[in-house]
Amino acid sequence: MKRPKKILNDPRRATEEMMEGLVLACDGRVAKAVGHGAFFLRQIPEGKVALLVGGGSGHEPIFAGFLGMNLADGAAAGEVFTSPSPQTICEAARAVNRGKGVLFVYGNYSGDTMNFDMAAEMLAAEGIETRTIRVRDDVAVGSPDQPDERRGIAGDVFVIKVAGGAAAELSSLDDVARVAAKAEANTRSMGVAVSPGSLPESGKPTFEIGDDEIEIGMGAHGEKGVRRQTLSTADDIADQMMLPILGDLPYSRGDEVALLINNLGATTMFELLIVNRRVRQILEREGITVHRTLIGSWLTSQEMAGFSISMMRLDAELKHYLDLPSASFGFTSL
Repeated sequence: MKRPKKILNDPRRATEEMMEGLVLACDGRVAKAVGHGAFFLRQIPEGKVALLVGGGSGHEPIFAGFLGMNLADGAAAGEVFTSPSPQTICEAARAVNRGKGVLFVYGNYSGDTMNFDMAAEMLAAEGIETRTIRVRDDVAVGSPDQPDERRGIAGDVFVIKVAGGAAAELSSLDDVARVAAKAEANTRSMGVAVSPGSLPESGKPTFEIGDDEIEIGMGAHGEKGVRRQTLSTADDIADQMMLPILGDLPYSRGDEVALLINNLGATTMFELLIVNRRVRQILEREGITVHRTLIGSWLTSQEMAGFSISMMRLDAELKHYLDLPSASFGFTSL
């Protein structure tokens, strides 16, 4: 497999330089702690419940690109596909804490869980209260009865959006955590990979796959999926992905949902819109109404080709927080 072409300077400093560029792109609204991957909004109201998100870099614009109005207050970022350290998480939490506590939202990966839990213990010793919501939306692994075995993929976007709105309007950390937990419990996703991403420092692909193959259910870092098969039509791939998504919650006739089709990095909008066409045909047949559609690059994996489908089942409360206007470098909605 050919080494991918990337526009870099020193690959060993790529993450650091990316972070610097991201802060500059926010035009003064976001700052970063010196020497750390701790990002935070410069203006956070006193007495606000803080929302801190985080995970490995390489998935831009998530997580640090989601700092803004009715979204996250801070982010803790590690190296590419590497969990942020407990020290970085603590640095970010201290920067965003305004006396009402900090809600952690991140994808369910072992390194993230370990380091965020360690940070929570360190912060508790300092008198900073935290709560944790781990996004476990990937139906390709685990089961509804074993959610802790599931990965967090692009469903993170819905949980961050809802949690950010709740953190802006509610005054209790427990109340914000309750709303975020509801969003997480009602979100399901699945991805498909067509070609791999790569690690900027080494140029090595994150996995290997044949020119005529795809992998249904592969994770955002190249984790094993449900099955590998020959490339087929967009409609066939969408059908295969929607069947387990719909059956997992399960979603039912009469439900109203938010729909997200996420580009994993190298798939075109042209292709994503063809997938959206098929997904909407399936949902119409099943009697499920789409309240809001998001299509684009939200949680990427460098230049991996492929996409994921996410749905969040809505009630009046979730719809309210989802619909609040938001603005950040990586996510803006009206």
